Amino acid sequence: MNWLIAALRSFVFYTLFYGVSALLVVASVVAVIARKAWLRPVVATWGDWHLWCVRHLLGIEVVLDGTLPQGPVLIAVKHEAFFEAIDTPRLFTDPAVFAKQELFRIPGWGHSALVYGLIPVAREEGAKTLRAMLAVAKQRVAEGRPLVIFPEGTRVAHGTQPGLQAGFAGLYKLLKLPVVPIAVDSGATYHHVVKRPGRITYKIGEAIPAGLPRDEVEARVHAAINALNP
Repeated sequence: MNWLIAALRSFVFYTLFYGVSALLVVASVVAVIARKAWLRPVVATWGDWHLWCVRHLLGIEVVLDGTLPQGPVLIAVKHEAFFEAIDTPRLFTDPAVFAKQELFRIPGWGHSALVYGLIPVAREEGAKTLRAMLAVAKQRVAEGRPLVIFPEGTRVAHGTQPGLQAGFAGLYKLLKLPVVPIAVDSGATYHHVVKRPGRITYKIGEAIPAGLPRDEVEARVHAAINALNP
């Protein structure tokens, strides 16, 4: 019976959340064409709508443990589900998120994401593309925006602790920014076709200063983003 209720709640969630999301993608395209200043309120509405659906349709409580960073800092987030990727614009003020290049091919959404300030990551491209990515990141820092990265590179199962992608240390070194690591345990409830009621916790770690050796910063970030793993 509990599984059936969860399945029904998930069905309603998929229908309502993604239905409204499609309308908001259209609204983002209109905003980009008509007046770019409208784009941020559209994105903010999407984040708020997602949180409402998570809480009221799925029965998942979202908890913050610590103080969220703001401003030009590199934020390294554990990645267990789509939850934290969707929730990022709600958590931070105008975040510039490093996102895999394939996402920018989504009709409508991709161009709006570029205008908003997301940073495409082309893992298999050469040095020229990497320099271009770094130039965009530095521009976002100059605008006073936080940079958000998922240093594991892709979603990982709850309870697993893979190493960080090699590009993370390079960005840390070249951007010369402190890093704030954030653990999240969304995989236990959200990363299922039938999502489960419960709790998702963000645990915000202590800021790690810029300029540390690669081995040290990777070890500290890895330990902090896995603080909620069993």
